[in-house]
Amino acid sequence: MQNVHAVDFEQLAEIELQQDEEDLAHLGLSLSLPGATSGAPDVNINHPYYDIARHGIIHVAGDDNSGRKVVTFSCCRLPPCHEIDHVRLLEYLKYTLDQYVENDYTVVYFHYGLNSRNKPSLSWLQTAYKAFDRKYKKNLKALYVVHPTNFIKVLWNIFKPVISHKFGKKVLYMNYLDDLREHLKFNRLIVPPDVLQHDEKLRNNQKGKTSSTSKSPPPRPPLPAQQFGVSLQYLKNKNSGELIPLVMMQTVSYLNQRGLQTEGLFRRSVSIHIIKDVQKRYNLGKPVNFDEYGDPHIPAVILKTFLRELPEPLLTFESYKAILELTSVESCLRVNSCKQILHKLPEQNYVVLKYLLCFLNRLSQESITNKMTCSNLACIFGVNLIWPLEGVPSMNALVPVNTFTELLIEFYSKVFGSRTVAGESLP
Repeated sequence: MQNVHAVDFEQLAEIELQQDEEDLAHLGLSLSLPGATSGAPDVNINHPYYDIARHGIIHVAGDDNSGRKVVTFSCCRLPPCHEIDHVRLLEYLKYTLDQYVENDYTVVYFHYGLNSRNKPSLSWLQTAYKAFDRKYKKNLKALYVVHPTNFIKVLWNIFKPVISHKFGKKVLYMNYLDDLREHLKFNRLIVPPDVLQHDEKLRNNQKGKTSSTSKSPPPRPPLPAQQFGVSLQYLKNKNSGELIPLVMMQTVSYLNQRGLQTEGLFRRSVSIHIIKDVQKRYNLGKPVNFDEYGDPHIPAVILKTFLRELPEPLLTFESYKAILELTSVESCLRVNSCKQILHKLPEQNYVVLKYLLCFLNRLSQESITNKMTCSNLACIFGVNLIWPLEGVPSMNALVPVNTFTELLIEFYSKVFGSRTVAGESLP
């Protein structure tokens, strides 16, 4: 009986997919050819899952607004079923997530491009859901389904009996890419060109209607007390020449006193509403007392958010290329290479970075208690200290970025000991 139902459901899903394609055609839209790899990154042929990774189906891209790692899955990059091993695809997905599931993370699922030629079977989807045990589901904080169709509704009804209520609440539907901007750093998200084009056509079809895709107003000038999203120079001018930004000074000060023993500090996310409230208070020039919240993870996330929202990364765009070349330097010479890179930073960037790394070095010394080793901290802070001028860091860029950051933390005294700037201070 179960097999009969399985066949019925499979046929129903197939019908809905065909209907989705007809609906798109009715709107003057069309599906891209399955397996299109335009914009897919180069992948080293020695990658353990090269056969899957080369399609660019799965990406790890930046953080969301709560500092959680973002993993994307793009259906338009799925080749026809006879050209891909779905068992290997599942293994590759787990292989990718295994690098991040110890921390909170989010998944963005780009549904556009799924069709009858490249759709995995329902039995594969059931296997996939079962394969992701509590380790994966516990720290998944949100699953964004972009451009959902009737097929998604059918799929949801099929799987509803086996999906827990708690997991179901994490699934959020985004009709347009603009809906994602409220939750993610959209400019750092890897969105396939086919999905961008599809979204534009959808929005054009909605012209004249009230929708979430109405144009955003032009950017406003910063508030007099603005702390987030403005340059270090702006903060210095507004803070009587003080080199260390107020947000960094207050969060680091609190964490030095209350957070050094906190297990998993900087790994956990907190309520987005709390983060927005704290940011608003800072930007309006109102006092922020972290004792009122009683949770060291809040100032930790605020500190990461502050770094992420700088118009230019703390390590500057100019340093990006030199940092990526670090892994080609002999191990015994890398600390000196780090010093050379830092000596080229503008004075304020150097002072702020030194202040932050002094704290992170101190935090790492308590790793027996807080579990935050130099390596763990580097994985979290690397992407918040440096990113490219355009696009997002590739998977290959994460290794040198994290290596560089780990060296700064572990060899703090050596790296920062040879340059002093007037007016600098340490936490």
